[in-house]
Amino acid sequence: MPSCSGVDLNAVLDRIDIAEFVPRVQVMPLVEQVDIDDVLQRVDVNALLDRVAVNALLDHVDVDRLLDRVDVDRLLRRADVDALLARVDVNDFVQRLDVDGLVEQTDLGAVIARSSGGVASEALDSARSQAVGLDQFIDRWVQRGLRRKQPGPAAPAMVDSQAQPPALPDGRAQPPALPHGQPQS
Repeated sequence: MPSCSGVDLNAVLDRIDIAEFVPRVQVMPLVEQVDIDDVLQRVDVNALLDRVAVNALLDHVDVDRLLDRVDVDRLLRRADVDALLARVDVNDFVQRLDVDGLVEQTDLGAVIARSSGGVASEALDSARSQAVGLDQFIDRWVQRGLRRKQPGPAAPAMVDSQAQPPALPDGRAQPPALPHGQPQS
């Protein structure tokens, strides 16, 4: 080391007890004088990352804790599902399916019952709808045959012992309804 004004700096430094000197140094005033932006501009980030052992760093990451912080809904909104599905080899996927295993775990009786029950229900609804239409058709022809100008009621009145029967078109009161099962005289 060169000497400055005849002083041997090596000899001076050899006489300084660094272990005694460092605890007395106030670091914060020194750090506050450093321009961090200037320091960061001088850092070659790529060279720094090349020196980082990423796998060793990842060994210290708690993946479960990290995943707990992930907003899955937001992540899925950002995903391009069409692009993802375009990469799926459907033929390979189907070949990997264990169809026999799926059939063994499926209660085919319940599936058939549900599907046939739905078909039967739809058929019954269709038959009821057609019966109503046929009933209305016959009613119109009967009304025409009897030459009635007023259409009949759309549906029978509710059976209620307190209710008064509606008046006939000529103003006369209708006779009281007979209890269910009794023959009319």
